[in-house]
Amino acid sequence: MAESFTGDRRTAAAGVPGGPLIVTEDEALLDDLLRLCAAAGAQPEVAFAAPPRAGSWETAPLVLVGAARDDRGAWAARIRRLRGAGRRGGVLLVGRDLDDPDVWRQAVDIGADHVLFLPDAENWLVDRIADAAEGVGAPALTVGVIGGRGGAGASTLACALAVTAARSGRRTMLVDADPLGGGLDVLLGAERAGGLRWPDLAESRGRVNSGALEEALPRAHALSVLSWDRGDAVVIPPQAMRSVMGAARRRGGVVVVDLPRRVDEAVTEALEQIDVGLLVVPAELRAVAAAGRVASRIGMVLKDVRVVARGPFGSGYLGDEAIAGLIGLPLAGELPPEPGLPAALDCGDAPGADGRGPLARFCSAFLAEALPGTGAGGSGGGSVAA
Repeated sequence: MAESFTGDRRTAAAGVPGGPLIVTEDEALLDDLLRLCAAAGAQPEVAFAAPPRAGSWETAPLVLVGAARDDRGAWAARIRRLRGAGRRGGVLLVGRDLDDPDVWRQAVDIGADHVLFLPDAENWLVDRIADAAEGVGAPALTVGVIGGRGGAGASTLACALAVTAARSGRRTMLVDADPLGGGLDVLLGAERAGGLRWPDLAESRGRVNSGALEEALPRAHALSVLSWDRGDAVVIPPQAMRSVMGAARRRGGVVVVDLPRRVDEAVTEALEQIDVGLLVVPAELRAVAAAGRVASRIGMVLKDVRVVARGPFGSGYLGDEAIAGLIGLPLAGELPPEPGLPAALDCGDAPGADGRGPLARFCSAFLAEALPGTGAGGSGGGSVAA
């Protein structure tokens, strides 16, 4: 009979959905694996010195098999019989002796994806267990938006991208990484919404549960927003930024980050988890010069940075391609003037919420290209360069 363990005692529990299956006869190894499951926030099902219960091998999100200590013993024979079960992914063979040649044969016998050895692989294994417990799939498309100069409109674009992604039905999170900005929750009309802000997360260390983070944040326009409170600016340590950004990405969907132009250690942590950066540059020579300096700083960390040229582009103004050429970056597209936008923002309308106008069209076109085959809601139009 398959039994389950919590702590160091046997219990009648059979684990919970999302927890891994542990198959072993080694009590010392079992203790270690239970400790690692606890660190990952997962409760496993344990088959100790017995075959797994019917169906658990096939349905567990992750299977941890303890390597046999004696290949001539009965446990080694039971491990070999596991190969009779259907081949599946997510099977890990866990051992202690790197020099034991039988470990590798056992891995082939059971169709293991990986062979790992404790204690060296403990951190890696905790992450894998936590991923399984959280139901982690493909990471989120993470877009960073930064202004080439102050007042370039980066925060407005960041909000519009998030609102457009959420309107298409995608899980979306908007992260305000600029402590000196006006607060993205204000732009979304969510400044009074309940939920955690950055000061509540400043002490985060290690792994943050992605589902718990999403549930704890304020909601507006079908998206989660992480912004600042109205108190004094709080310094976000790099470790906290790494933990929060990692949790946001693991949840999948789309993550949009509004970045400050000053690159410190925390911003560097955010940049390392961003897939593509959009540099918003007004069509002015001084703005282009300032944007070139910003591009050089963020380009040391983020390799895919594209220019969003903001109009007007009439006589006496630089064109969008000229702006991108002077900065030396590819052109993502242009944002022509939108006369009604400032008044709409003053009235509390979220950027891009109505799906119309140049801003909304740009966001739809950009997301449709960045998320191939899915579209992003709204109509086409808008220029997006690869």
